Amino acid sequence: MSDVLRFAKVQELIYELPIRQVMKKGVITIRPDRSMSELKELLRVNRISGVPVVEHGRLIGVISIEDMIKALEGGATESPVSERMTRQPFTVRETESVVEAVKKFAQHKVGRLLVVDENGQLSGILTGGDITRGLLKSISLDYRTDEIRGYRARHIFEDILSDDSSLILRYHVKVGDFNSGGGASSRLRQTMQRLGIQPEILRRVAISAYEAEMNLVIHTERGGEMVAEIQPGSIRLTVTDDGPGIPDIEKAMSPGFSTAAEWIRELGFGAGMGLPNISKYADDMKLESKVGVGTTLEILVRQGA
Repeated sequence: MSDVLRFAKVQELIYELPIRQVMKKGVITIRPDRSMSELKELLRVNRISGVPVVEHGRLIGVISIEDMIKALEGGATESPVSERMTRQPFTVRETESVVEAVKKFAQHKVGRLLVVDENGQLSGILTGGDITRGLLKSISLDYRTDEIRGYRARHIFEDILSDDSSLILRYHVKVGDFNSGGGASSRLRQTMQRLGIQPEILRRVAISAYEAEMNLVIHTERGGEMVAEIQPGSIRLTVTDDGPGIPDIEKAMSPGFSTAAEWIRELGFGAGMGLPNISKYADDMKLESKVGVGTTLEILVRQGA
């Protein structure tokens, strides 16, 4: 695999690979009623610098070696962990894609993230090294099966006798479905890969599709539809919904601007980079919206000869 192809594959994978596939499981934890002296021994024996604080399986905080040192220096060796821990630690959900973890690493400047399931139960821990190892493992997989399966598909346009041919793919996206968010763009990416789409084109379309799909999940009232039209010379994505509309398109195109609710931001979504990212990777982008009626987003990525 060439360096260019490998780089393109990495960029695709961070949008597709779920965190649960790269995180560490079996995390060492401590209960909130344990003393700081017990924490000291736990950190020493396991040679770690911090642990999540868990009560009845639910993550309620995190405590570090720095917290322990401050407590010991103040003579609070028997104070409970709950008095010294950091509440509301930075977390990601195991069903999210790796790209959401990358965004949080960059945003919060932390070395690790705690991973929870949809019920808030601790399921793992994630570091930048875990992501790197997971990506390398995925890249090294044998793609021969997909290549054989896709051989016929790559020649589909050569076998069709018409003046103008296109392949239409439709994907329905549910509002607020963060567990399945990214699923439609992932299926589109796999289909394009089997069609033999050039890696650079595939990467640009996959990223644009992911950002557009997450906009439907986050900002719409009833979800929407993403339609991909694949032609020999271009790939066009049309993303539509029937509300609530965008009051100010110019503001919506500004990096960092977002109308996402606070609870969505707390989940790590709605950072206001979706539309700017799409604009960056598309050859052409058209956005039309009317408040109370809906929004139509058209994305065009041209293919080489």
